[in-house]
Amino acid sequence: MNFAHTPEQEQIRDAIERVCAPFDADYWHARDDDGQFPEDFYRALADAGWLGIAMPEEYGGAGLGITEAALMMHTISASGAGLSGASAVHMNIFGLHPVVVYGTPEQKARMLPPLIQGKDKACFGVTEPNTGLNTLKLKTRAVREGGHYVVHGQKVFISTAQQASKILLLARTKPVEECKGTEGLSLFYTDFDRSKIEVHEIPKMGRKCVDTNQLFIDGLRIPVEDRIGEENKGFEYILHGMNPERILIACEAIGLGRAALARGAQYASEREVFGRPIGKNQGIQHPLAERWMELEAAFLMAMKAAWLYDQRQPCGAEANAAKFLGAEAGFRACETAIFTHGGMGYAKEFHVERYMRESWIPRLAPVSPQLILCFIAEKVLGLPKSY
Repeated sequence: MNFAHTPEQEQIRDAIERVCAPFDADYWHARDDDGQFPEDFYRALADAGWLGIAMPEEYGGAGLGITEAALMMHTISASGAGLSGASAVHMNIFGLHPVVVYGTPEQKARMLPPLIQGKDKACFGVTEPNTGLNTLKLKTRAVREGGHYVVHGQKVFISTAQQASKILLLARTKPVEECKGTEGLSLFYTDFDRSKIEVHEIPKMGRKCVDTNQLFIDGLRIPVEDRIGEENKGFEYILHGMNPERILIACEAIGLGRAALARGAQYASEREVFGRPIGKNQGIQHPLAERWMELEAAFLMAMKAAWLYDQRQPCGAEANAAKFLGAEAGFRACETAIFTHGGMGYAKEFHVERYMRESWIPRLAPVSPQLILCFIAEKVLGLPKSY
């Protein structure tokens, strides 16, 4: 059992840190203030070839594993970019994994290189207003008409739809009442046609520079050749992207927590009250030390889940546990950083209040902590299904 990163993984971390270095805390403060997409940050990662870290080499990617992708996303977030930086590239890193696994050679050659090069930005269209996490009950309908499908419906909480040129869309191709098991949904990767997709941005608490939206789809025509895999089997295909996403989200949350912890520790060392640094007080030291331990433990679970995935071993429990533990550890670290700063933690100039706002994202998405607990109870502990 070896817990050390390989020399190649250390090089990846160092290289990502160098790309992130020019985008300092003031840069992310400005993006949080003006809400502009961090295009120059996105372009810097694309130009350095990092958007294809987990994509096949034959299409311009690096051909590395989810472990390396997770380390990359952790490093981005821990640099101080937080979820604003990580979410700007998150979908490009893992989102097209169903295309990698189930796409035809023609589809891979057509779809993957523009994403890896940063020419295409993709968004992920799954969640709907009235179905939430009950994905098998999605209502957005795609009806086959000759060589096209015609789509009508709604999607919600769709990140980067303001920027996207492509959409990975899950839609119903068979009436729900005729479906058995997981059938009835099909997966498409197609052009984001704004003449047929109305995009309404959702104002939100944090991560202002990476938009979140509701989509209204009215007559979107999708060529049959943009369908991934077989008709009615799309749900099975997106499952292959769920565990990697949980692992990446976990590492992003842990990185955010580490950025907050670093600022908290620095402030505790520098801030003097009653003639001594507040970091000398155990009431300040102990919470920070606990947060370090929690982040380390969550990171180990995330790395275990990533290793299992890359070894093609079952990792559902570990990936879900990593997401749960990483999100909670990140949130607690951000909370403690604010407490350490006292009233100054509430001020934007010290940055930790932004981290706190962003720390809610991995707690809520892409799956709730309560459903993770249900999953572990049923699949690991053998308890009866509760929902």
